[in-house]
Order: sequence, then structure tokens, then C-alpha cells
Amino acid sequence: MTAICILNSPDTPHSRKDILESMTTATIDGQKKVESIDPITLAVIQSSLQQVCDEMDLSFSRAAFSPVIAEANDRSDGIYSADNGELIAQGALGLPVFVGTMQFSTRVLIEMIQSGEVAAPEPGDIYIVNDPYLGGTHLMDVRFALPYFYEGKLFCWLSNTGHWPDIGGTVPGGFSANATAVEQEGLRIPPVKLFKKGEIDKEIYSIICSNIRVADQRIGDVKAQAAALLVGQERLTQLIKRYRLPVITSAIAELRQRAAQQMRQKLTEVADGNYTGTAYVDSDGVVDEPLTIQINMQKRDGELHIDFDGTSPPCAGPMNSVLATTQSSIYLAMRHIFPDVPINAGAFDPLHIKDPEGTFLYAKYPRPVSGCAAEVSQRIAEAVFAALVPALPELVPAAPAGSSGNFALGGFDPERNSSYVMYQLSGGGYGGNYHHDGLTNGCSTIGISKTPPIEVMEQYFPVLYREYALREGSGGAGEHRGGFGIQYSIELRRGEAQASFVMDHGRVGPQGVLGGKDGAVNTVTVWRDNEPYTPLHLSKDQGIAIKAGDRVDVATPGGGGFGDPAKRSTDAIQQDLEYGYYTAEEIRDAYQ
Repeated sequence: MTAICILNSPDTPHSRKDILESMTTATIDGQKKVESIDPITLAVIQSSLQQVCDEMDLSFSRAAFSPVIAEANDRSDGIYSADNGELIAQGALGLPVFVGTMQFSTRVLIEMIQSGEVAAPEPGDIYIVNDPYLGGTHLMDVRFALPYFYEGKLFCWLSNTGHWPDIGGTVPGGFSANATAVEQEGLRIPPVKLFKKGEIDKEIYSIICSNIRVADQRIGDVKAQAAALLVGQERLTQLIKRYRLPVITSAIAELRQRAAQQMRQKLTEVADGNYTGTAYVDSDGVVDEPLTIQINMQKRDGELHIDFDGTSPPCAGPMNSVLATTQSSIYLAMRHIFPDVPINAGAFDPLHIKDPEGTFLYAKYPRPVSGCAAEVSQRIAEAVFAALVPALPELVPAAPAGSSGNFALGGFDPERNSSYVMYQLSGGGYGGNYHHDGLTNGCSTIGISKTPPIEVMEQYFPVLYREYALREGSGGAGEHRGGFGIQYSIELRRGEAQASFVMDHGRVGPQGVLGGKDGAVNTVTVWRDNEPYTPLHLSKDQGIAIKAGDRVDVATPGGGGFGDPAKRSTDAIQQDLEYGYYTAEEIRDAYQ
């Protein structure tokens, strides 16, 4: 709040005039060039840039129609360089996995504009793109990009991503669990101008609506996504007018440099040497065999060199990950470990990631990718944690639940005489850490998105939640145990529907570290005519037909345990027993 007060108070002693006079300058080629800014001003501008992004995030959520954005906050906004798309700032409430992906997608957009493949930007334009191979994630994550002009010149890009509840494809919601080509997952949109000089292109919008379900509801999300960028445009203009363009430009450059310095400083805590970590994806949804993620990290010369040698080859099903998501997964894992490093492109400079050619972490057309951002990215982060926990035991936790719990239900509601697509994401247990037990029902590793309120879901869709509860006993045992997942039961009240799942950790639970035990696995059971059905791939299936009275039961993973269970305090064990977190038998098995 301090930064906002300083920014909006014209009478503050630290005025714009003072700022300009306090800056160190030098004359180069007859022109004054800014060299440095005093720390207070730099901190104010840094907070103000983030505040611009925060306001975009809040505007997006408040105006959106779909619960997945309006309630779950599955979205993100940021500011990106006009030259190369590098991240300048992102909102504190945006999904971390989008930190890298929007940087890559903006860079690709700039390159395509420069090559003439995409029309050049003009004031009032907003581009739309969801192509995963052009710096994206999966097709449901739709990105908008607004060219920001100041005094007639392109200064930067404002971009955001929102998870659309449906993008067409084989199954409602887009999470096709056994797709073998990207066309089966939905509509793939190349970079095009959806808004031209402030007006929506009705022909392009009509093409989009003709290829997705519940198209009549999309205009609310589209207008909300565009409005968020316009809010950012207005706020950024206010910021530049107050501090003037040379100050803002210099501040952005210095903030980038300092972020790189801070990340390098943090990496000094990692001793030089080689570190390896492994994580597994249950299956690709087509071939019922686990996929291996092998990460190899070498710390040398103050920087981290990363490769994925030993990782499984490209897979048949939708668990392939595009390069942008793979690299962004490394960034978000490092953000979890060093959260106080500022969010801009400089923080990524000391991280050198070798392209994982020949593995399922470098998907190319037409490989299906619906599970890459929601699930595979979290397995990559888990492998990073496993690699670095021996080097940074006080900073790196045991594995979290690591699944977004993607559950889509699509059908027709006879009472409302309308179709619907419901998308549910779920929390799970976080891994125990050096200091305390893991968080219970935490959000997914990739972001701050949350489960929409039950009351909202029951209001929007013909479902009844029979249960929504803590999943007792799911946290892995350890000196500091893992947090607990949740379990819920959803009954279809009216009509018929199709259920689809793309989850993970159904085969092996989140791994414990330093002697800790694994968390409980994810489970899915569909009850049809009171007969249970368990997906062959445990956590992945699609197009399961259900009717009124049928229900879906899901139990999400608990976090892994941290440290030897024998070292857990007697008081902590007794409290877990008294609270009913574990049965007496579970306590005996875990700690004796």
C-alpha cells in the first residue's frame, strides 16, 4: 500500500521533480542518458508496475462470466518488452506457470509481426492466440496481447491468459484424456487481431464461436479479458505521465539487472556440483505405462545448467509438454524455492535450460498437449524439488499433491433448457518442509487458482455436492508430515452428461524426502446405477456417460513427508490422533 500512496500523492516530499533531479546522468552523443535511479524511487516503480498487473488480474476476475476465472482465478496478466517479449512485471495473484509462457508467446508474436506473417499492430488492436506450439500451454489457455503505445510509439505489450471452460474438441472442457492429435483437443487459434482499433472482429469471433460449446456464454469472458488489458493501459499511462518515460525505461532496465543479480546471489547457497531428480507421470492416457521425467542440474560459475537427459520420449497421448511450458515449469519451481526474487526476465538469466529434444517435454505439432500445463508442469517442478532438497533442505519441501485435479462435466440441463460445461479444479496437500507440516488443501504447484465455491457450482450447474471434506490420513509421514488432500462427491441432479478427467499421482503418491514417506495417491470412482467404475489409467479418462442420480467421487493426493518419521515429536503425533487426522492403526504403521 505504501507504493500506491507514494504514486498517487502529488504532494509527497519524494515528488516527480525530486526524482528526476536525484538521478545520476551522463552525456552520450550530445544527449542526456539516465544511468541510475535512487533505491526508493526504484522500489516505488517496481511496486507500481506490479500494481498495474494486479489491477488487470482483479478486473479480469471480477468481470468474467465463467467460474473458472471469476471464482477460481485461473488467469494471469503481465507487461512484456516491445523488443523481445521479455517479462517486465506480472501480478502477484497471477498463475506462476504463465510467467514464462506469456513471455515466449509475446516473443513469437513479435517475430511473426516482423516477418510479415501477422499484421502490424495499431492502437486499439488486441491479438488472440492459443496455439500451444507458439509459446503456449494447452488450448484452453487463451492469450490476449495488446500493443501499448505511448506518444505514438510502441512501448511494451500488455498480455493476459484466461482458461476458457471449453475450446471445442472431442470432449466438453477440452481435457481429452486419450487424444492422439492436437485437433482432437479443440480449436487451435494462430495469432490474429480479435479487436481492430477497438472493435471486435465479428467474423473471427464467429469462427471461434462456431467451434466451441456454450458459445453464447463466451462473450462475457472475451470482454472481461479485453477490459482487463484496457485497465492496464490506463494505469500504465498514469504511471508514465507521473514519472516520465526516461525514468520508467531506466527503472525497468535496472530492475531486470537487479533480479539477475539476486538470483545469482541466491544460487550461491547451492554448492557447485551435480544434482538429479526424478518424477513420474501416471501414464499418457493412451499407453498405460508411467512416463519418466529425469532432471539433471549442474551448478557452476554462479549459474544453474539444466537438462532432461534420461526423460521418456514423446508419448502418444496428451501428456506431451510444449517447450514454453517445460521451461516455465523450471522458472516456477525456482520461484517456489526463492520467492523473494523479483518477477521479471532477469531472474531467469542464470538458468540455462537445454532444449529437451527427443523427449515428451518438447512437443511439436501434432502431438496432443492438454495435460502439459495442468499436470506435466507440476511433475517437472517436483523433479526440481527432488534434485535440490539435499542442497537446500531448509528451503525445498517434499513433493506437493502436484495435480490440478482437472474434472470436466458437460451436458444438457433440461430444467434450464441449455447446455453447460462445468470445470472443477481441486487442491491437495503440500509437502512437509524443514520448518513445519505441509499445507492442507493447498492450490496446485503452478499457481494460486482455487476451487470454486460449492454454492457457486451448484447454482451454475445441475449438480449436488454430496461431500466435500478433508481427506484424513493422506499426508505422508515424516518428521514434518505432508498436508492433506480433499475428497468430494458430486451427484448429477438432472439430464445426462459426460465426465472427463486429466489428473495425476494416481499410480505413485507425491514423494517424501530425506526419509519421509509418500503422500496418498489420487483416486477417481464413478458410480453409475450404484456400480463403481475406476478408470483404467487411474487418473485419466474421458467421455464417461452418466445420468441423473449417478455420482463422481474424487480424493486428491496428500503431500509427501519431510524427514525421518521416527523424529516426529510425540506431541505432534498425539495431536494428529486427537484431531482424527489419522487412525490409531495408521499412526502405528507410520511412526512405529
